[in-house]
Amino acid sequence: MANKKDHPGVYPPPPLFYVAIFLVSILMQKQFPLPALFFKTKAATIPGVIFVMTGIIFILPALIKFFKTKNTLVTIKPANSLQTSGIYAISRNPMYLGLMCLYTGIAFLKGNFWTLMFIPLVIWIITHFVILNEEKYLGRAFDQDYKAYRTKVRRWI
Repeated sequence: MANKKDHPGVYPPPPLFYVAIFLVSILMQKQFPLPALFFKTKAATIPGVIFVMTGIIFILPALIKFFKTKNTLVTIKPANSLQTSGIYAISRNPMYLGLMCLYTGIAFLKGNFWTLMFIPLVIWIITHFVILNEEKYLGRAFDQDYKAYRTKVRRWI
C-alpha cells in the first residue's frame, strides 16, 4: 500500500503539457509559417481520425479502471493501488499514450507541420518530467509488485 504522504511529485497536470506544446506549435506557425495545404486533404484527415480514435481507445478504459478502483488521477496525491490489468497490461501509461495519440490526431486534423515536428518533444517532456517521476514513486510505493510489472509491460507500448 502506498505511503499517504508520498506522491509522484508531478505538479502541472500532465494534459497541460500536451496543450501547451500544441499552443506553441500554433505560435510557431504564425511566426514561421510552413505550408498547410496538406492538412486540408484526406491524406491528413484519415490518419487524424485513426489517431483520435486510438487515443480514445486507450484513454477510456484507463479512466474507467481508475474510477472503479477509486485511484487518483491527481499526480500530487498518492496512488491507492497499482494498475496492472486490462489496458494496463498493454501499456504502463495508457493515458499518456492515449493523449499522445489525441495530440497526433489533432495535429493531422487541425494542426500544422510544427505540431507534427513537436511530437518527439512531447514524448521527451512527458517521459522525463512526468513518467520517470511516476515510475520512481511507484517503485517506492509498490516495490516488488511494480518491479515485476515493469518487466512484463512496456512504458509506452
